[in-house]
Amino acid sequence: MSVKPRPKLPVLEAALGHVFADRSLLEQALTHISALDGSARSASYQRLEFLGDRVLGLVIADMLFRTFPHDEEGAMSRRLSELVRKETCAAVAIEWGVGPQLKLGLGESQSGGRKRTTTLGDVCEAVIGAVFVDAGYAAARDIIEKAWQARVMAPDKPPSDAKTALQEWAQARSLKAPTYRVVGRTGPDHNPRFVIAVDVEAHLSAEGEGKSKRLAEQAAAIAFMAREGVEITEARR
Repeated sequence: MSVKPRPKLPVLEAALGHVFADRSLLEQALTHISALDGSARSASYQRLEFLGDRVLGLVIADMLFRTFPHDEEGAMSRRLSELVRKETCAAVAIEWGVGPQLKLGLGESQSGGRKRTTTLGDVCEAVIGAVFVDAGYAAARDIIEKAWQARVMAPDKPPSDAKTALQEWAQARSLKAPTYRVVGRTGPDHNPRFVIAVDVEAHLSAEGEGKSKRLAEQAAAIAFMAREGVEITEARR
């Protein structure tokens, strides 16, 4: 059983600034897989999300390239990562008023699916993909520029912590995201010590130690960047 609110697609189209020639594309972009039976999985938003993610990345990269002509590649990669992350896409989806329009399964609806960051972020990308299929790149670019322009112009934020800095450093070099694993644990339950290794593609692992897994992961990221001669504040380069 699925739960579908009364459609107000023209309201959503007005928020997007795009009227669909094929409104079924927009309806698909709003359809969560929980609203479908197993044989109709391809009718959910997932295929459009796949496409929209790529279109979004290209448009934002182009905006950054034109807006910041003196930025190095690492700085643009840092901004791109922040601008296309799931939380940013979810915020845009909320501005568009996507939540009430979602078609969800009963369980997904009752568990707060209309406000779930991952779902909203995915649907944002699916809507972009739907616009691209409906009217082409220029139309998709227009809705993205309208929704992201202020975000692109916002001041760049420094890395919030060593793990973030390391992830951005890896991304700027087209490497897979770093992964963390526990390699040791000592001490009693009330005062443990964790040793965690961080693995980065094509690089040797580095280890860090701390009173919690979170602190040990931070220490591992710091150790990795120190070994590579990268300052945390320079990890965007």
